[in-house]
Amino acid sequence: MTISEKKHIIMLMVDTLMNTTLQEALKNGKAPALQFFIDNGYNIPNVVSPFPTMSVNVDSTLLTGVYSDQHKVPGLVWFNKKENRIIDYGGHVRELFKLGLKQAMEDIFYNLNHNHLSKEHKTIHEILMDQDIQTASISTLLYRGNHSVQLKFPFLLSLITGMRRNIVVSAPNVFSYGSMAKLNPSIRNSFFWQKYGFNDKFTAKEVKYLIEQDMLPALTIAYFPDLDQRIHKNGRMDSKGIEKVDKQLQKILNSYRTWEEALTNNIWIILGDNGQAWIENDRNLALIDLRKLLDTYQIPKLKDTVTSSDQVVLCVNERMSFIYTLDAKTVSLEDIANILQKDERIDVIAWKKENSIVVTSGIHDGQLIFQPEGDFIDKYGQSWEIKGELTLLDLSINENKINYGIYPDALARLYTTFFSHEGDYLVVSAKPGHEFIGEGSPTHIGGASHGGLHEQDSLVSMIVTGTNTQPKNLRILDVKDWILSLILE
Repeated sequence: MTISEKKHIIMLMVDTLMNTTLQEALKNGKAPALQFFIDNGYNIPNVVSPFPTMSVNVDSTLLTGVYSDQHKVPGLVWFNKKENRIIDYGGHVRELFKLGLKQAMEDIFYNLNHNHLSKEHKTIHEILMDQDIQTASISTLLYRGNHSVQLKFPFLLSLITGMRRNIVVSAPNVFSYGSMAKLNPSIRNSFFWQKYGFNDKFTAKEVKYLIEQDMLPALTIAYFPDLDQRIHKNGRMDSKGIEKVDKQLQKILNSYRTWEEALTNNIWIILGDNGQAWIENDRNLALIDLRKLLDTYQIPKLKDTVTSSDQVVLCVNERMSFIYTLDAKTVSLEDIANILQKDERIDVIAWKKENSIVVTSGIHDGQLIFQPEGDFIDKYGQSWEIKGELTLLDLSINENKINYGIYPDALARLYTTFFSHEGDYLVVSAKPGHEFIGEGSPTHIGGASHGGLHEQDSLVSMIVTGTNTQPKNLRILDVKDWILSLILE
């Protein structure tokens, strides 16, 4: 069978698509489109997201098929040692203003795809385009391809941020990026209160346009962001967010004469990127203020340049944080860890020591030390050397087989984080019910949040229609190779 005779693959990335919320909507009959896809295919409720469970890191892994030790996008917020500055791809607007809007916009709209995402690992778009196979990206955060496209920034956004109106990016053949690069000429310009087109309605219109114009390439990846914000605000069981996404999926299915016709020549993959863990209603209990916990150290303000007198830099990714020591000789990671261990809301505290990772906790006593290539094998075929308290990562070992508990693929996900970028840093993850804050961090009191290592942050649903195959392992890490096999084999 030739490439042209194969089914089109349409991947709809639904931010924060979790099985618990999905089942609630299905039970109430409020998600007919999703029910239709499941009835004609299958639903996997527990696909494992990369760590930290933040969209930029997840999407980087999805496109490259490697963890952050190789794709080099550590998380939403991280410290660039070479440039001596915090990089933030879109946390709270308070943070972006303090860090400098122009720099933040350059990081989000250009550097993320073109300078920070490693060029040593080609994206799925680049691999297919090298073989003259067309792909499409619609409103995805990560999109790098081989085709030069001009992004045109809205006048007001350009005026406020200082970004120049036009920049050239490397993208797939078929590319839509909100109102900055749209496919359907009939879509009116979207304004800032519509997130400049980065919303479910815009994405659905662009997918419909490709279908109606018979322009679907071999692979289309389209991003639906709205559910994420509803879950943040209303919590894990807000099924109304699923209903809203489903209405957009219904519009896409209605592009065909019948919904059954939509299945004829297409493989549909509907995939979440990260989950979210519940957050306490009590603000004082919910929020772990790292500035207060570490107030004995000199921590730079976001608006200030990091100087030689500063000791610790905080990069908060909601329920996970990177905590950097700027001089490991005078401020050791172990000393910082000892302070954090006194807070029982922090369930994982880890740092790199030579080639090993040391794990402690605010909940459990003792240490766990691990590194690759040992006598113990996990379900993914990865081998590990492990010493110490297994309860710290909820591990169990039976006849040299490692079983994971509430932290899926914990060893690889945690280990690779320490090789994602330069610097001496701790990685901390919060218990469900809690999230970290620094200066200007977003908060989600009484709602939900993500970033952490826990299964609530880490497990997402994947609905597949049109093929009986599935990835080698149920991880987003393995999705790229699976898609390539569907197109190329």
